[in-house]
Amino acid sequence: MTRLFLSTARATRVVAHRGASHEHPEHTLAAYRQAIADGADALECDVRLTADRRLVCVHDRRVERTSDGRGVVSEMTYEELAALDFGGWKGAEHRGARVLLFEDLLEEALAADRPVGLAVETKHPTRAGGALEAELVRVLRAYGLADGSDGRVEVMSFSRTALTRMHRLAPGLPAVYLMERRLRPVRPPFATHAGPGIELVRRDPGLVGRLKARGLSVRVWTVDEPEDVELCLRLGVDTIITNRPREVREHLYAL
Repeated sequence: MTRLFLSTARATRVVAHRGASHEHPEHTLAAYRQAIADGADALECDVRLTADRRLVCVHDRRVERTSDGRGVVSEMTYEELAALDFGGWKGAEHRGARVLLFEDLLEEALAADRPVGLAVETKHPTRAGGALEAELVRVLRAYGLADGSDGRVEVMSFSRTALTRMHRLAPGLPAVYLMERRLRPVRPPFATHAGPGIELVRRDPGLVGRLKARGLSVRVWTVDEPEDVELCLRLGVDTIITNRPREVREHLYAL
């Protein structure tokens, strides 16, 4: 084990994907509290707007997969969403979990006994259009986090348009351009981070080096298996996004 590899392992940031979502239902307060307890450097979340313009942490366009209800998030009010069980799908012991407001997640991160960041993905396409980014910036500004000066918040999207909107509204926030199947020929010129999926990195390991050669730091998602963690370290990945923050941190510190 070289000292360089060891120092790289210890310096790699670990971001909890939808919280500690291997153990708890994704995007629930329990998942994020577990992630903080597990030592995650930051918490990843997906945000959508409800029909009454509340910012909620939900990945899918519809609620069927992660709740006991039916419907499209953007067509439902926060009150309607709050009446659903967003935990029971993960097991009886998780029943009763409620939809999480982004503001509540933000306050949970700020209340931690150490600095905990937020990696926020705005979900598109959506009928909300630019209203989604506008509301996100409004909330971040209310907490003094919209200028990006403390490095606590970064924004992510597969949508170049969404990141461009965010840059116009809050140019100081770091932007992560996500990619799933291939390296996109055009990226927002202001994006300083790239976010390839682990399947893309497995298929094309040289991608990480090419992204770094462009001056981009690299965040890879969703990295849960030990062999993928070690691949990311060999390639010099800066941030690992995982459903298993405790296990990944233990693996990094065991190297």
